Amino acid sequence: MPLQKEIKTKLITDYHRHDADTGSPEVQIAILTGRIQQLTDHLRINKKDQSCRRGLLKLVGQRRRTLTYLRKVDYQRYLGVTESLNLRHK
Repeated sequence: MPLQKEIKTKLITDYHRHDADTGSPEVQIAILTGRIQQLTDHLRINKKDQSCRRGLLKLVGQRRRTLTYLRKVDYQRYLGVTESLNLRHK
């Protein structure tokens, strides 16, 4: 169950760096966070859905790696993304 198109385009327009930007780390992190929130809500209802739980853990790992990359490349952008998405950071 992917993100709805309207939600995904809103995330892209909120976090893009220029008009044609769809793959910058900020956009990727925002989309992954949306998917993680969606799967977390699904798992609150369907506690025994183990395949969904595995997918959620893979997405969390991918978001963590992307955040680590962004922190290495540009720390100020990293802080901005974590503040706007309410993510914990070190």
